[in-house]
Amino acid sequence: MGRTNQSSVTEFVLLGLSDYPELEAIYFVLVLCMYLVILLGNGVIIIVSVCDTHLHTPMYFFLSNLSFLDICYTSSSIPLFLSSFLMSKKTISFSGCGVQMFLSFAMGATECVLLSMMAFDRYVAICNPLRYSIIMSKTLYVPMAAGSWIAGVVNSVLQTSLAMRLPFCGDNVINHFTCEILAVLKLACADISMNVISMVVANIIFLVVPVLFIFVSYVFILSTILRIPSAEGKLKAFSTCSAHLTVVIIFYGTILFMYAKPKAKDSSGADKVQVTDKIISLFYGVVTPMLNPLIYSLRNKDVKEAVKNSLIFLRKIN
Repeated sequence: MGRTNQSSVTEFVLLGLSDYPELEAIYFVLVLCMYLVILLGNGVIIIVSVCDTHLHTPMYFFLSNLSFLDICYTSSSIPLFLSSFLMSKKTISFSGCGVQMFLSFAMGATECVLLSMMAFDRYVAICNPLRYSIIMSKTLYVPMAAGSWIAGVVNSVLQTSLAMRLPFCGDNVINHFTCEILAVLKLACADISMNVISMVVANIIFLVVPVLFIFVSYVFILSTILRIPSAEGKLKAFSTCSAHLTVVIIFYGTILFMYAKPKAKDSSGADKVQVTDKIISLFYGVVTPMLNPLIYSLRNKDVKEAVKNSLIFLRKIN
């Protein structure tokens, strides 16, 4: 294959729930409401983390990065997803598909690394509390967050460029809500072995390694908590990492279920995308970013207090 893109496809058709028109109106309302909650919830987290000096700590710095990431990730696909319900046109341009894939890869990989950085922060806070402020100084946690973003972007540039260089000269119908990489690669009329190999390597680096890092961190955290003599002390220590652990379980649990779930076969023996597969993908892409700020705010008195103070301040201004 040459270096130039030999594609004859100028746009892709996103099927979404076209086969289930009775569900489209319901999903439009649900996704719209969830998207508004995502913007509001994550926006509030970012604002209070920046404005409240009590939240100028490594944990809330990572949390504000996670909230900004969730807004970017959902905004790369949900507006197009919603507009497809309102218009008969359910297409996306070739370049638009590339941008969507780039943002999806970048945000997904960044979140994986960022969650592992947050696990390290919790490890230091619980296992080395007296040295926490020394170890987790600004000279460390800012580069950690920046490194997460850089790693995600570099991986996304590689994966997207490899995918978009493929020739697409036949079917242009993507049986998905968005330009999901696996669905796009199935439409290529060329060998995709290099794409598969690069994705396997990326999955090991950005999924397996962070999971192992988080697992080891929580093994040390749990062993430290169990050595605390008082039940109250154990509960207090666990509460400092329970929100992060909940987010990790939801995030990686959804990914595991989405890709480990056996694929249905059609009459010819080929993989068939079921409506349940699309709903699981929607859960990963919309529900998880919506739950993150709710989990951190409902289980964290510092965030609740910061939001309360912000509301009081706004009332005084008015």
